[in-house]
Amino acid sequence: MSAAAEAPSVVILAAGLGTRMKSKKPKVLQPLCGRPMIAWVVDQALELEPANIVVVVGHGAAEVEEALVKSGQRERVELVVQEPQLGTGHAVQVAAPALFPEGNTPGTVIVLYGDMPCLEAESITQLLQAKDDLGPGGSAMLVACPDDPRGFGRVLFAEGDHDRVIGIVEEKDATPDQLAIDEVNLGVYAFDGAGLQEALPKLANDNAQGEYYLTDVVAMLVDQDKPVVAVELEELDEAIGVNSLTHLAEARWAIQMRILEEHLANGVYIEDPASTWIDHGVTIGQGSRILPSTVIRSGVTIGEGCEVGPFTHLRVGTVLEEGAEVGNFTECKKSTIGSHSKAKHLSYLGDAKIGARANIGAGTIFANYDGKDKHVSIVEDGAFVGSGTVVVAPNTIGRGATTGAGAVVVRGSQVEPDSVWVGVPAKPLTKKTPS
Repeated sequence: MSAAAEAPSVVILAAGLGTRMKSKKPKVLQPLCGRPMIAWVVDQALELEPANIVVVVGHGAAEVEEALVKSGQRERVELVVQEPQLGTGHAVQVAAPALFPEGNTPGTVIVLYGDMPCLEAESITQLLQAKDDLGPGGSAMLVACPDDPRGFGRVLFAEGDHDRVIGIVEEKDATPDQLAIDEVNLGVYAFDGAGLQEALPKLANDNAQGEYYLTDVVAMLVDQDKPVVAVELEELDEAIGVNSLTHLAEARWAIQMRILEEHLANGVYIEDPASTWIDHGVTIGQGSRILPSTVIRSGVTIGEGCEVGPFTHLRVGTVLEEGAEVGNFTECKKSTIGSHSKAKHLSYLGDAKIGARANIGAGTIFANYDGKDKHVSIVEDGAFVGSGTVVVAPNTIGRGATTGAGAVVVRGSQVEPDSVWVGVPAKPLTKKTPS
């Protein structure tokens, strides 16, 4: 988009039921690397700095709105409800009052989909630029050349001008020659606002499905000699449309690799990306090492020079301060591991606040849940928690204190600094006075 170009309006179609997902959850709320799928698409739109974003919802509308509130995006979008769902063209008709308030016509309307989470804002910007290059009245659409067209419509081009679109034919209606066309329609458009506004009321549903199709807008523009150009998507991963759990797995892998590549570029050593899962919303400091078979969920912060893994699970609210190490088969939830502290083997750290240079021995459990509420335990600087210790929360292990192997530190024991506690239940170890 050129610097002088008017900010576009964006409409995101997100009303689908997603029956092929075999899930009660709305399709656009399926989880994808730590956030619902729709959040990735709203981010695509936000990166364009648009004049407004309209999200068309239907099935599970209240749940979708709640998810956008949790993702912090609700205030940036306007929601409209499509009920019943009568096709893509009908969805944009429903959005029209929000797109064209009081008769105002945006220069460009971009159409995105709530089930296309992998599309990059850079690709949408290229589409927008191609539309702007046509001048007034021009529109552009994204196409791709996938190995498996899997139901996409084929794009028809003007003879001698392979970029100029003259039509779209659905796969079920295509002739053998048309089925051999490489370019398929992804349904992502940068429409001339005036042309779209004029075409929407003219859409008809005289087809077998009784639905209103957005592809008919393209046909109307072409019939009026308004130019429509195709922009080919170079990275096929971006074209993934999620209609099944198989497609969701494909999208997760594509987005996961982007997340990992970003951390690698920032100086994070990831020994085996193929066995490492890192969600969106994770911060990792330069020089940290992530070892194989590690899962790091959204909402985790890892400082510089840390080591995580192998076979480690870090959950929301976990913070590793500089130089901390969490290792084999250790799970952390809502816990802080202080600078240069270690929890290397077979431990559960739940609601724990661990100070600097502490050692959490193999098999240690922070028993944070009493059946009704979660409670916090504190391990102060330099403490040594022996192997197999159970710390029943709420509790405190004082600065420089030690627990013996297998100790059960019962609730509220408040282990004093520099003391040694052993046994079940654990009690302070006192030296015998010589007789």
